[in-house]
Amino acid sequence: MKAISKISIGLIAAAMLIVGCSNDGVKSASQKKVEACVTETSLGLRKTDLYTEDDALAEPTAYRKAQPGTSNKIKRAFQDAPPMIPHDTTGLLPIKVGNNQCTGCHMPEVASVMGATPIPVSHFTDFRPKHKVINGTFVKVADNYKNDVSIRKTDKLQGARFNCSQCHAPQSQGNLAVENTFQPQYTSPTGATKSTWQGGKLTDGLETLHGGDNFVTQEDIANKNSPAGHLPGEH
Repeated sequence: MKAISKISIGLIAAAMLIVGCSNDGVKSASQKKVEACVTETSLGLRKTDLYTEDDALAEPTAYRKAQPGTSNKIKRAFQDAPPMIPHDTTGLLPIKVGNNQCTGCHMPEVASVMGATPIPVSHFTDFRPKHKVINGTFVKVADNYKNDVSIRKTDKLQGARFNCSQCHAPQSQGNLAVENTFQPQYTSPTGATKSTWQGGKLTDGLETLHGGDNFVTQEDIANKNSPAGHLPGEH
């Protein structure tokens, strides 16, 4: 009986609570007017309503107007990142195979005199092997048992590197919709202004003849002309 009494008292209390909420001057959920708590002008980065484009204009931005040789270099975004173009590029773009005005200042032999960053040795290195067909037979110029690719240094800018603006771009100035808080960590003391992509770094990772499980061994080379699936000494 006590349990039944407790249940009855609980049901009565719940009913009174519901009745009280709807009759004490407070509107019920079905009577309340739903009010927007987030306005359209506060959505996203755009601060205008969504029904007109008249005021939906991006912040003005401007590219640097300093003439080549008079501008300050921009710190690289990260270690060995292609440097940004800090000067005016009016009349320099687009770059074409037969018309590349960047080379007038950035070729190594004139860069120091012009106060420009010299084109690095990697841009003068041919990383593309030129295979041949001799008397109807395909002949590879690279020995895959010794090196992954055939590379050679040249004295001219490689065709694969002629389009400078593919990696190097002018830097615009303006108010950012979202501020960039990225902080680069350079692996070399001069990483903010200089690249380490030169010298041995160009080829260290290509040489496969070092020994070990993941490299070509002398035994592999001795067996390179054997039929597939045959071990040395087998026929």
